[in-house]
Amino acid sequence: MAKHYDLGIEGEQIALEFLLNNGYLVLEKNYRYKKSEIDLIVKKDSTIAFVEIKTRSNTVFDLPENAVNAKKIEKLQEGALHYIEINDLKEEVRFDILTIIKNADKIEINHIIDAFWG
Repeated sequence: MAKHYDLGIEGEQIALEFLLNNGYLVLEKNYRYKKSEIDLIVKKDSTIAFVEIKTRSNTVFDLPENAVNAKKIEKLQEGALHYIEINDLKEEVRFDILTIIKNADKIEINHIIDAFWG
């Protein structure tokens, strides 16, 4: 398997553990609707968060959160709207980005809460 794919899978597991350790309940993993995929849908208190995870081994070329461009945001919003409708959600919702920089020396996690408007 490609090295970047393995890193992405590992990053998703790190993100999952991070969120669980911080009091989030996982509702869905890799939720798909049409061309949209939401990495994690989590709940804490009365808020549902749609979480995009970006994992990199370094920031030489760019910060991982910058990979969440307008097209990606549009797809995330489309998937979130579908999830909200089919589950008849009344809770507050938000979009988070969780970035992970993982290399041989360390793991850095950055949870960007309310990263963009839904």
